[in-house]
Amino acid sequence: MQTILINKNDAGQRIDRFLKKYFEKANLSFIYKNLRKKNIVVNKKKVVPEFILSEGDKIDLFLSDDTIKKFQTGEKELRRGKNYPIVIYEDENIILMNKPAGILSHNDSKAFEKNMVDMMVDYLIARGEYVPRVENSFRPAICNRLDRNTSGIIIGAKNANSLRIINDAIKKHNVDKFYTTLVYGEVKADFKDVSKLVKDEKNNKVRVSKTEGKDSITEFSVVKSEEYSLLSVKLITGRTHQIRTVLKSKGFPIVGDIKYGNERINRKFLEKYGYKSQFLHNNKIVFGNLEGDLSYLKGKIFEVDLPEKESKIVKDIFGD
Repeated sequence: MQTILINKNDAGQRIDRFLKKYFEKANLSFIYKNLRKKNIVVNKKKVVPEFILSEGDKIDLFLSDDTIKKFQTGEKELRRGKNYPIVIYEDENIILMNKPAGILSHNDSKAFEKNMVDMMVDYLIARGEYVPRVENSFRPAICNRLDRNTSGIIIGAKNANSLRIINDAIKKHNVDKFYTTLVYGEVKADFKDVSKLVKDEKNNKVRVSKTEGKDSITEFSVVKSEEYSLLSVKLITGRTHQIRTVLKSKGFPIVGDIKYGNERINRKFLEKYGYKSQFLHNNKIVFGNLEGDLSYLKGKIFEVDLPEKESKIVKDIFGD
């Protein structure tokens, strides 16, 4: 038998979801079966899968050690590397990082690739702020995701409460995200776009539709405009490839965007600047009305400059 003491980061979850994290290799039928047969009990009582855990609860596992090990990954303390992220702000609850283009936000495949989540976790382990062996289900996580070739600010949560608060704030549009992008074509005036976006899961590609899909809202402001336009973008909703898809539909493809961009323009920037990324940078985060323990962040603004290569391109095209 093993006993799990529910800590602050574990609290507030349904027990079936907690157990699915604790037993990563187990399916839900294994979890439901053992809850039903009272092989897994909370505070010595049988509970339903929907039971919400509280700090201080004790979960007794009347399972053999071999069974427990069988359904756990055994990698809770695995360090993926020592490449730490560029930190632009942190406190006891959150960490803001500057993601370079070419790095994944988090790893999507079974084969390991360098990504911001693992870099953040390595950093927090090294600082002693995250100790995997004392956590039952929580692992520091990011709250916003950037495409591989998009650079800029990533918000990380150091504890479960902060993760819930920020995710809820993002859903309620209480965290404003601003991007800088360079597009081909002369954008003559600021505009707001309201579109429906449909995602092709098989090809991981998005298109604008008049009749179906998820609503997207984006605001575009002109910073500089000639043959190319430098735009400031405020993301109201956060759909997959939203900025890239909308700009393509308007006839203003993002420079360097292989999936939605202009092949001739991309080739030109590759030959002239050796530019292999897409010119899209999440340069500013503005926290709105955050609740509870993160209320101190209300009104805080965090900004990062354009990366060096993108900055040089802008100066070459538009001058100082």
